[in-house]
Amino acid sequence: MSLESHPGRRVVTDPLALRALAHPLRLKIYGVVGREGRMTAAEAARQIGISQALASHHLRQLAKYGYVEPSPAGDGRERPWQITSTANRFRGDDSSEAWESVEFLDRYMAEQAVEQLADWQLRREDQDPRWSELAGSDQSLLYLTIEEVAELKEAVNALFTERARRRPLGDATKRPADAVPVNFTLVTAPLRPTASGG
Repeated sequence: MSLESHPGRRVVTDPLALRALAHPLRLKIYGVVGREGRMTAAEAARQIGISQALASHHLRQLAKYGYVEPSPAGDGRERPWQITSTANRFRGDDSSEAWESVEFLDRYMAEQAVEQLADWQLRREDQDPRWSELAGSDQSLLYLTIEEVAELKEAVNALFTERARRRPLGDATKRPADAVPVNFTLVTAPLRPTASGG
């Protein structure tokens, strides 16, 4: 599966694939490869501060479960990798091990979003002021059925998939010169009803 042919959302349900990604170092490697578009093990190792052998091992594990693949941009001597999907959704099966991995990944993604927001807030004064109107959190509280939540998430994900299709990672020629990486993390949490049912 190439990145250009599958820029959309990958739904991961296999317990072994979930466990393979639910590893802090693999998540860091996956993140930098995704940001850069294409990256060798040596480049990932330098950026993260680990050995090339360790980066190579974790990239092979990510490839084994379909998160990354060899990039066709390699010259034969160096082996660049690319991610296989620009967005992931994690869902467990009936096993508690799968749900433990899903819960870890959900928390990790939310924590990363909070860290990225804090980093943005530290840099805000040095950035184009128009970003201040857009960056940050948006929160909505709605009373919805399961079907309505599914419909909303499908509509939002379709917007992201279309944008990813038009601007594949790793292809700077397909994006405006002033485009920057932007993280959107959608957290959906059904709330516990209040005592009065609200």
